[in-house]
Amino acid sequence: MKAVLHYAPGPVLRRLIDAQDGPLRIEAVDPADAAGLAVALADAEVLLHVLAPVTAAVIDAAPALRLVQKMGVGTDAIDIPRASARGIAVCNMPGTNTAAVAEMTLALMLAALRQLPLLSGLVDAGAPGWSRTGAVGDGLREIAGTRVGFLGYGAVPRRLAPVLRALGAEVVAFSRTAPDDGTPALGLEALLASSDIVSVHLPGGAATERLLDRDRIGQMKPGAVLVNTARGSIVDEAALAEALASGQLAAAGLDVFAAEPPRPDNPLLALPNVVRTPHVAWLTADTLRRSIAVAVENARRLRDGEPLLHRVA
Repeated sequence: MKAVLHYAPGPVLRRLIDAQDGPLRIEAVDPADAAGLAVALADAEVLLHVLAPVTAAVIDAAPALRLVQKMGVGTDAIDIPRASARGIAVCNMPGTNTAAVAEMTLALMLAALRQLPLLSGLVDAGAPGWSRTGAVGDGLREIAGTRVGFLGYGAVPRRLAPVLRALGAEVVAFSRTAPDDGTPALGLEALLASSDIVSVHLPGGAATERLLDRDRIGQMKPGAVLVNTARGSIVDEAALAEALASGQLAAAGLDVFAAEPPRPDNPLLALPNVVRTPHVAWLTADTLRRSIAVAVENARRLRDGEPLLHRVA
């Protein structure tokens, strides 16, 4: 069974692909190679989706396609109506990247609070920069004593909450369903106004697009930190950049952007109080190992006519 991995694999993922002995024959195609993708999809039964959108055109280029397997959780970049119209199953992989995203979220919180990019730059600048560390350092903060507000309370916040409490933080959440682990639930406005760190963990899509707009960013606690490892579309980037430049917000840690890669003129790329990573919160060798295992198992189930794991459409 042929699968197309629409992603440029590094050496670890390549070894995992080569080592798997299940029913899948995986062919990797770089997202920049449109012509190569068209050729590869011609006889593919499975499409392994990472980040590049699975549009109607992509689906229609694969006449034998039977399964779109998301290598992760969010399916907002998949044209599910078009897949369903073709009778193509869509599955995701809840839990495979929870540990990785939780750890990156914590890393971004710490890096933003402690201004690690700025401090690294001072070291790189040598003696002139080093002499400024005291002036910069008196603005650094700790997680201890802060209130961390989660927008969404799924697997990643649930994993982080006890860690943050152990570090001395208070944890609150805004969620469609009340947390069942004792975490206090707040309304959106109350959470934004009272949280020292706001961490975004909501799905992308029309319902959450620019949920953090100019007005809501303006409601955030002065000096707060925003962390986003969910979807860039949830945040009004121009308003966020203004709040960071003015000092209304102290810092941000962003793994995702509204357009990826972000345009070179995106103001968030020029701000020293923004910690930026290229949508890799999910990406560890451990996540890849778990993901390949799920993909291979779902391919076997597809071949044998068994119910698929984590089918969403």
